[in-house]
Amino acid sequence: MFFDPLYILLVAIPTGILTFWAQSRVKGTYRKYSQVQSTMGMTGAQVAQTILAKKGVQGIKVEPIAGELTDHYDPRAKAVRLSQGIYGSTSLSAAAVAAHECGHVLQDVEGYKFMNLRAALVPVVNLGSSLGPMLIMAGLFFNILNLAWLGVIFFASVLLFHVVTLPVEFDASRRALRLVDELGILQGAENKGARAVLSAAALTYVATAFTALLNLLYYISLINRRR
Repeated sequence: MFFDPLYILLVAIPTGILTFWAQSRVKGTYRKYSQVQSTMGMTGAQVAQTILAKKGVQGIKVEPIAGELTDHYDPRAKAVRLSQGIYGSTSLSAAAVAAHECGHVLQDVEGYKFMNLRAALVPVVNLGSSLGPMLIMAGLFFNILNLAWLGVIFFASVLLFHVVTLPVEFDASRRALRLVDELGILQGAENKGARAVLSAAALTYVATAFTALLNLLYYISLINRRR
């Protein structure tokens, strides 16, 4: 599969270009607004703590975590984990990212349906991402197309997971932008900087979903060529 010219031309090259562009965009935007300090001077940790307190959410820890852009909300541990460049920073990037993770907290509290669906898909995706391609290759090698199609079904769960992730992330960003504005965490034009950071970050999720789609279509084309 990996040495198929068609795979390289139709999957590897376009997804590689899109992924590189998306990652470059998010890192460039993040670093740009990491140099711009907010008027209120609140650190990422303070932004998260303020949002949770103002929204009446209790029992959520705000913790530092190593790395860059490793920020996330862990619903099992009930913890917002902010990276080194976010937790103690007073930049616009820090405020935007911290607010975004709090957006996920509010989704969890409210039982946001797409977040629940994504969580339910995790075990299936973990299986489908590894087992799917194996079944497809085995089915093609032994000329058992039903086995190959079963692999496609397994791998389709990967695409579904990434498609469901899009509204989860977009909604968290929408909530974040509203919160930093309503609570006065960012002032005036600072909100545009936060929007730029979150919009750039969204591109990585779009790129991931697009990559899964092209891989799925490629697998289907492989099976169809064997008919």
